[in-house]
Amino acid sequence: MTTASARVLDGHAPDAVRATARVLAAGELAGVPTETVYGLAARADQDEAVAKIFAAKGRPSDHPLIVHVLDEQGARVFGQDLSPVAHRLIEAFWPGPLTLIVKRVPGIAAAAAGGQDTVGLRCPSHPVFRALMAECRALGVEGLAAPSANRFGRVSPTTAAHVADEFDPGLTVLDGGPCDVGIESTIVDVSRGGLVLLRPGVLTPAQLEAAAGLALHAPDAQAPRASGTLAAHYAPRATVRLMGSEALQAALAGDRPAGLAVYSRTSFDGTGAPALHRAMPAQARAAARQLFAVLRELDAAGATEIWIEAPPQEAAWDGVRDRLSRAAAAFPPR
Repeated sequence: MTTASARVLDGHAPDAVRATARVLAAGELAGVPTETVYGLAARADQDEAVAKIFAAKGRPSDHPLIVHVLDEQGARVFGQDLSPVAHRLIEAFWPGPLTLIVKRVPGIAAAAAGGQDTVGLRCPSHPVFRALMAECRALGVEGLAAPSANRFGRVSPTTAAHVADEFDPGLTVLDGGPCDVGIESTIVDVSRGGLVLLRPGVLTPAQLEAAAGLALHAPDAQAPRASGTLAAHYAPRATVRLMGSEALQAALAGDRPAGLAVYSRTSFDGTGAPALHRAMPAQARAAARQLFAVLRELDAAGATEIWIEAPPQEAAWDGVRDRLSRAAAAFPPR
């Protein structure tokens, strides 16, 4: 089907998957589904193609992208000296929502890596993406650089319609349905011999440590740059305020701005109920799955401010808390 914004193809139709693979092999961009969020993809082995991603998103060219591959064979095209720790994590979590930072093979994917000697590699589990990567491999393309398919710093897309709304007419978007995970992958650095968490996702520290057989550490000053780690990111047009349950209820008892929306686990009734309210699921995985879609929905409903109840201080919520904290950081406190 064709929309006013983009050329959206049914990802469950083999002809559409093959057509998208041909677009990518030719060095053009496409919106593609993964289990985390939709990506704006280009073949990672052509710096000219990758440059189109930075231009379309308005993203700084030194902010590295993740290279998505079909399997470990594809990973070896871009990454070298995969350590035993990397192998254990690949065995445990690939295909899935885990990105590994490893040493980059010299002479390939320099633009995708933001000029660093390391590269982020991920093997998505989404069946449409995997079918696409198989077609790409047949055309000589082993990896796709694919940051989230949105303008830089804005809310990530979790449906094909979100992607179509972001970009100019002519972009091919492969529709694989709503994303099952809903927030970007966990990123860990294994390029320096240890296990360093650069960005939380739905995988918990305990899961990573158990699979790797190492303790997980926070990044230091020498850590590689990685996707989605800027202080302000993932922001809707509406101003985001993140607050605890008691602070949220106290704020609602005072003056409310026009166009207020609330996203919370706390329920409201009677006169205390905000006019525009969305319930946050009690389970972290469910909250992650709907998070970006809710922010986009509230934007579309005309919200000028979104007050969000802070997630619990539990490891399972780290990824959701990270995205909300960065969304709120785009707006200075009052």
